[in-house]
Order: sequence, then C-alpha cells, then structure tokens
Amino acid sequence: MIGITSYAEPSVRWGVWDVPAAVIPLAYVRQVEAAGGRVLLVPPSEEGVDETLDALDGILFSGGSDLDPAEYGQDAHPETNGTRPDRDRGELALLRAALDRDIPVLAVCRGSQVLNVARGGDLVQHLPDVVGDEKHKHTPGVFADHAVDVKKETRLGSLLGDRAPVKSHHHQGVGRVGEGLVESAWAEDGTLEALEDPDKRFAVGVLWHPEEGEDAALFRALVDAARHHRDGGTTTAASATTVA
Repeated sequence: MIGITSYAEPSVRWGVWDVPAAVIPLAYVRQVEAAGGRVLLVPPSEEGVDETLDALDGILFSGGSDLDPAEYGQDAHPETNGTRPDRDRGELALLRAALDRDIPVLAVCRGSQVLNVARGGDLVQHLPDVVGDEKHKHTPGVFADHAVDVKKETRLGSLLGDRAPVKSHHHQGVGRVGEGLVESAWAEDGTLEALEDPDKRFAVGVLWHPEEGEDAALFRALVDAARHHRDGGTTTAASATTVA
C-alpha cells in the first residue's frame, strides 16, 4: 500500500459543489497502480503520523506549492508564494518519521524539497536568480522538457542510466544539501535535480515530474521497495503482483 500526500485546497469545484478538498493529480495514482501498487490518499495533518505509517508500505510525497522558508531559516523571496504552512508541517513530520522507520520514500518536485529540508538542508527560493532564465518553469501549467545527467554510482543511476529526459515545472531548487543525502542528477545548467539517502531501503527525491513521463522506473522501484519492506526484506511469489 502506497500513500500519496495530497494538496489541501480551500475551494474545489465539481458539479454543483464548491468545497474544501484534499486532491492529487490522477497521474500519480495511475503510475503507482501500473507498477503494481495500491494507493491511499494522505491529506496534510500533523496528527496520527505513526498510525498513518502503520498502514503504509511506502509513501510518495507529491508536488505542490512553495515551502514556507521559515522552515529552513530564511525570509521569503518576493517570488515565493502560495505557501501552505499546515501542509509543510504535516509532511515534514511524516517524512522524518518514514525515514526513521526506513519506509520507502519517493519524493517528487516539492516533495524532494521537503526531503532536503527534513534533513536540515535549505532551498534556492528562485532559480532564475541563479541560472539566469526560467526554463525549468517557462510557462504556467506547461511542463518544460529537458534532460538530466545522472550519477551512475547511485540508486537513481541504476534505474535511469547516466542521462534521462524529464518534465519539470518548478522555480525553486535545492540549496545546501541535507545531512545524509547525496546528489544524484543535474540539469545542463547545473541545477541539482535529484538527491537520495544511500543508507535507506529507498529514499529518492527528484525535482522533475516522473508521473508525467513515459519511464515508470521510479514507480516500479518504489513499489518493489515497499513490497520488500512489507515482507521484511524478502520477496515471495504471493507478493509479486500487488502491494495491498
């Protein structure tokens, strides 16, 4: 069973309704299901972290809005916006607890930033100030296509090889890398695009959006690691089709 962290939106419309709702893009769900997993939605909450993790074999930290820079000791940049401090607090607590229990983690876009901050790292609040352009998020609502160079001697390298096409939509990035994390992929402009904890069963963060791409290797790896976690490190024929 794979948990996916959700957005908590104050106003979501469908039919005649306009209500607060916990939502995630369906692409995340379909990728996990295609990899053999089953999904539980994990709305933002600081309560019940241990009970939530008791129900999960792995967890995917999804994309979303900018983190509150107070979480990593900075004042807000003029371009930092849409922060959701309640989601930040809930996901930071959940991610730290998941790592403590060695529950497999895949962290996507904002999720990779949560991973870094959870380990004491910080963020670059506006990448155009560093790289000189907005090619990582050139058009609102449209993913930017580019390639990343991957370090071979990493978990990510074993999954993607030394170069991979990706889809991005972000204006923030990883600054100081958190404790225990290693860098594993970079964009051509030098932006750090992925990091991981080599001492965990599976703890990988990518700044791009693999759910929008055609390569499902990261989702298969998450589900496989979750299956091993559930089975105590072993794989059996009975567990070879789904994590539930």
